[in-house]
Amino acid sequence: MSAFLVFASSFVLVIGVAASGGRFRPDQWYAELKKPVGLPPNWLFPVVWISLYAMMAVAAAWVWLAEPSHFRTAGLIIYAAQLVFNAAWSWLFFGLHRTGLALIDLLVLITLVSINTWLFVLVDTGAGLLLVPYLIWLLIALYLNASVCWLNRRA
Repeated sequence: MSAFLVFASSFVLVIGVAASGGRFRPDQWYAELKKPVGLPPNWLFPVVWISLYAMMAVAAAWVWLAEPSHFRTAGLIIYAAQLVFNAAWSWLFFGLHRTGLALIDLLVLITLVSINTWLFVLVDTGAGLLLVPYLIWLLIALYLNASVCWLNRRA
């Protein structure tokens, strides 16, 4: 497969994940939740996610184009798995209003992205480093999600 097709496929994949998660947006339920200190402004979320998805797509393409190896195969499998958990979070949090399940999903996602980052580094250091901002953002999301759970728990 040509490099162009690999990059194009990688971007189409993350656009699909973004679109599936983007179907579930903050609504009146979310507006009424108690929010944690340090919540970024709403306009920042799409800016950050567009950047992260672009970096994820490039990282995956670089790894796909690398020499075949067990690390490459494992990295791409874990990458696909984390995309599923990535898409599921918005559905759980904004679609079903299940903040606790979304938190569990996020913990699994962070674990997968941590493993994914390590595997990508073993294949292509630059590709692995491109996932570090994603991992940092997920840790911020963990704080926000856990705080929303705590602040809005039932007595």
